[in-house]
Amino acid sequence: MKTFIGYVSMSGNTEDIANVIKNVLLSSGCEVEMECLDTVEVETLVDYDCIFIGAYTWGDGDLPYEAEDFFEDLNGLHLAGVNAACFGSGDSAYPKFCMAVDTLAKKLEERGAKVFGPRLKIEFSPETEQQIEECNQFTQSVIEWVMVNKGVGYV
Repeated sequence: MKTFIGYVSMSGNTEDIANVIKNVLLSSGCEVEMECLDTVEVETLVDYDCIFIGAYTWGDGDLPYEAEDFFEDLNGLHLAGVNAACFGSGDSAYPKFCMAVDTLAKKLEERGAKVFGPRLKIEFSPETEQQIEECNQFTQSVIEWVMVNKGVGYV
């Protein structure tokens, strides 16, 4: 399965999540490309069996500035048939914990992508065994979901 992970990370927390996702995908036999969202050419997203899009949440639930161009560029794109999953890091001290994850998921759905229902939201960085396992389970569930969507079933 050809997968893409696009993310933005200021302190490295969201990048850490992206790396955990990447390792699970690679160990499952997936082909993986990973890139920062501020350099992604959105037109290429349709070339993947599944895309993982991640961001940290800034301020009062806002997208980080590094994701704004990516977000706007999605407006000109039709993502029908694209499977997507969203993830990110945040600080639960803020009332809109990981809101950027939901904002990205909503935009992908508006553009026609099939978006995996659960979103992966991690407090800061995946450092505890529980947080790493949460990332692992999320990624494995996405793989299974994509295989069902493709009519392959899961082995």
